[in-house]
Amino acid sequence: MLELKKRLSGAIKGVLDAMNPEHGLTEEDVVSFFEYPPDTKLGDLAFPCFKLSKVMRRAPAAIAAELKDRLSLDCIDKIEPAGGYLNFFISDAYLSRDVLGRVLEMKENYGSSDVGKGKTVVFDYSSPNVAKPFHIGHLGTTVIGHSLKKLHEFAGYRCVGINHLGDWGTQFGKMIVAFKRWGDRQLIEEKGIDELVALYVRFHAEAEKDESLNDEARAEFTKLEHGDVEDRALWKWFIEISIAEYKKTYRQLDIEFDSYCGESFYYDKLPAVIDELKAKGLLKLDEGASVVDLGEYGMPPCLILKSDGSSLYPARDIAAAIYRKKTYDFDKCVYVTDAGQHLHFMQFFKVLELMGYDWAKGLVHVPYGKVSINGAKLATRTGNVILLKDLFAQAIDKVEKIMDEKNPDLPDKHEKAVEVGVGAVVFYYLTNNRIKDINFVLEDALNFDGNTGPYAQYTYARTCSLLEKGAEYLKGEVGDYTPNEREREVLKALAVFPERVLGALEEYEPSVITRYILDLCAAYNVFYHDCKILTAESEDARAFRMRLSQATSFALGNAFGLICMKKTQKI
Repeated sequence: MLELKKRLSGAIKGVLDAMNPEHGLTEEDVVSFFEYPPDTKLGDLAFPCFKLSKVMRRAPAAIAAELKDRLSLDCIDKIEPAGGYLNFFISDAYLSRDVLGRVLEMKENYGSSDVGKGKTVVFDYSSPNVAKPFHIGHLGTTVIGHSLKKLHEFAGYRCVGINHLGDWGTQFGKMIVAFKRWGDRQLIEEKGIDELVALYVRFHAEAEKDESLNDEARAEFTKLEHGDVEDRALWKWFIEISIAEYKKTYRQLDIEFDSYCGESFYYDKLPAVIDELKAKGLLKLDEGASVVDLGEYGMPPCLILKSDGSSLYPARDIAAAIYRKKTYDFDKCVYVTDAGQHLHFMQFFKVLELMGYDWAKGLVHVPYGKVSINGAKLATRTGNVILLKDLFAQAIDKVEKIMDEKNPDLPDKHEKAVEVGVGAVVFYYLTNNRIKDINFVLEDALNFDGNTGPYAQYTYARTCSLLEKGAEYLKGEVGDYTPNEREREVLKALAVFPERVLGALEEYEPSVITRYILDLCAAYNVFYHDCKILTAESEDARAFRMRLSQATSFALGNAFGLICMKKTQKI
C-alpha cells in the first residue's frame, strides 16, 4: 500500500496547500498519518484529520469534508468522510492491474527497496560461549540477528555478519582444570562438545564440594593469558570442536558468517584502548578498579579493568567496535542480545561517544526477551537446557512421521522434513514480539496445526503445486477482470508487503514478517477454498486466479527468506 499512500498523500498535500499554504506539512508527514480501518466495510485506507486541525485552524470533520469534495483519484472508487476521518475505497482496477502487475514484474525482488544503498551494517549476533552447548537460549540472538541481516540486505544495505564467540574468560580456566583432572581426549574427539559440556557441569558440581577448584581455575586462566603453550593448545582445541558443532546448526538454518572473531581476537588491541582512555582523561580509579564515570548520564561506572589489571567485557567491546569501524567503515553496528545486557551496551556506547567517536551514534542494541523451559530458567552448569540439535531432531522426526502417513512416496522426504521441522521451531520463536519473554513449551512449538510454520510452508507448497498443474494458463493474457471479495483480500494482503518489510526494518522486529505471512496465508486459503481456479467459470477468471496464486507464491517465498525459513515446494 505504500505506493498508493504516496499517491494519495501527494494529492492530499496539494489540496492542503491550496487551503492553507502555511500548514508546514511535508508529503512524508501526510503519508505517516494513514491508518487501516478495523473493518474493511469502513474503507481500505483511513486518513485521520485530527492532526491537521491545529495547523489548518479548522475542525477535523470540516477538513475531511473539504478534502472529499476536492480530491479526484483514478485509483480510488469512493471517498467517504466519517467524523474526522476520510475513508478511501481502492478501485478494483488498481488492485488487479497495478498491485498484481507489480508483484509479477518484480518477482523475487518484490518487497525489496534501495533505502540502504551505499550503506554498510555490521551485525553481531549468535555468539555462543565456546565449549558450551548451542541450546534454546541461543535461538533468539541467532534467528533474530540473521533475520535482521536478511531484512537489511533486502533493503539494499551491504551487510557483514559477525559471530562474536565467547572464547575468552575464566570459564576456560575451569575447562582446562576439568580436562586435566577428568578429561579423555579420545572421548572428546568422539562425542565433541557434549563431552566438553559434561566436564563443565562436573567442574561446578565438584567445586561446590571443593572451593579450591575455583582458585585453580583462575590460576589456569592466568597461565592462558600469559601464553602457556599447553593451555593455549587446549583452548584452541576447545574452540575448534565447538565451532564444528555450531556450524551443523547454522547449516540447518542456512546461516553463514563473514567472521568468527571472538573476544580473544581483541585481546592484543586492549592496551591501545586503555592508553586512549587515559590520554583523554576518562579513566579513573575506583577501589583499585579502572572505570569511566557515567554518573552524569544516569548510569553506574563503566568497569574497564579489574584491580588486578585484567580486562572486562566493556573494554573488549570498545576495542571490537573501534576495530570494526576501521575494518568495515559501517554506518550502523547492530548488537542482538538478551535484554538483560541493555545497560552494558548503553555504557560502552556512551564511553565511545565520550572518546570523541561521532560514529558511536550508529551503534544499536537490539534486545530480546529471555527464554525459559516450561517455566524453569536455563542454566548450563546444572544441565537444565534443551539443545537446539535435539529440538530440531524432534521436530524433524515428527514431520517425517506425518509425511509417512500423508505422502509416503514424497521424494527427498528427509530433506523436506528438515526444512519443515527446523522452520517450525524458527517460526514459533519469531511469531513472538522479540522483547517479550518466551516460555518455550515443546508441545506448542511442534504443534503443526493453526498459525504455525508448517501451515505457512504448506500454503506456499500449495501455490507451487497449483502453478505446476496449471502452467499453461499463465501464458495467455487476462482481459478486463473485476476481482471478487476473496480475490480483493488477497490483493490487498499482497499490496502491504513492501510496507511490512520497511516496518520490520525500522522496528528491528522480525515478528512483523511472521504476522504478515499468516495474514497472507489466511487470505489466500480462504480464496483457494471458495474460488475455483483450474476449473474457473471463464478463461479470464482462470488466468487471473493463476496469476494471483503466482503472486502469492512470490510474496510468501520472499517473506520466508527474511525469517530463516526454506521455500519447500512439496510437502
